[in-house]
Amino acid sequence: MKTKPIFESEAIETLNAANMMTTSLIQELVNNYRNNHLMAINSTLEITDAHSIWFDLPKLKKFIADIEIEAQKVNPDTTENDLGIRFYYAAYPKLENWDIMESHPVPTEYAEKHTLIMIPTLKSENEEGELLDYDFNPLSAVNGQMSAMAFKSSNADDPEEDESLAQNHGQLIPPATPVVQMY
Repeated sequence: MKTKPIFESEAIETLNAANMMTTSLIQELVNNYRNNHLMAINSTLEITDAHSIWFDLPKLKKFIADIEIEAQKVNPDTTENDLGIRFYYAAYPKLENWDIMESHPVPTEYAEKHTLIMIPTLKSENEEGELLDYDFNPLSAVNGQMSAMAFKSSNADDPEEDESLAQNHGQLIPPATPVVQMY
């Protein structure tokens, strides 16, 4: 089955059962992060770091659709089973380096806080024939072929001008109010 953007399909197919976790397990995992990693980050860096990030559903669906559309432009045989998303932990720069954010408008109150960067992945065989999910950028196809390999800039002369299909900006808490959180 070829991949098709969800927003263009009439019904979303279910993949067996809904993804579920017990609330007690969720709370335990969140507490583990807040009581260990977050505390270490806050005390070491002397900041109040974000402990959650929120993305609205249309933004996530559009990003998934963008991956599917751009991958199919390069290789129409790409299936949804070939594609995925890797979530990288990242941190915004310090205020004194905020000028690097010029092309990606984000509030300065996010300086030094955690964020997530989503990068498309493409399933491909390695030298041993093992299927692995490699980072890839469908916007930098070479000779009409997507290459699944470690994410490298295709514009070696000026990597700042090289654009990659990626998603970053969600709402961080803090600085947004934590009143909306359950965990």
